Amino acid sequence: MITTERLRKTFSEGGAQEIYQDVKATADFLGFARQYAFSEDYRVARSALWGLTKASREELSQLQPLLNEFIEQAMHTDNSSVRRLSLNVIERLAMEEDDLRTDFLDFCFEHMTNPEEFPGIQSVCMKLAYRMCKFYPELTDELIRTLKAMEVDYYKPAVKGVRNRILSGKLR
Repeated sequence: MITTERLRKTFSEGGAQEIYQDVKATADFLGFARQYAFSEDYRVARSALWGLTKASREELSQLQPLLNEFIEQAMHTDNSSVRRLSLNVIERLAMEEDDLRTDFLDFCFEHMTNPEEFPGIQSVCMKLAYRMCKFYPELTDELIRTLKAMEVDYYKPAVKGVRNRILSGKLR
């Protein structure tokens, strides 16, 4: 059974996998996310989000109504693990033209180019910026200019790889 106390004590990949399996057994990803993913206790939120990242894209589609809540959490949390995991959930949700939020796009641009940011956050912000910019040619042009202007020597291989895939047109 999933409880706040159990989530607070989950610190391993195996624990995250067990949380996912328990949520999968109930098939209530939306209820689980509403109850735990946005907890003010970052340990609870982190473990809940970690478990959610194990879900398939189809299972995560249940979380589509919470897209804006995940975006708010990613932009406003002080915890880098919660930010990274929230962004990973967002990245796996559908994003349509109507979902474009300029504040979130600005956030993604800022975090993808900040060499002080963790590479996992930089990479997913770059992917999300690309997805949002695809709806508007002028935004795509701005993204490409920004990516080309990046001093790649300051970035980790994962970030360079995502950047190169976007620039070569190989990122879907």
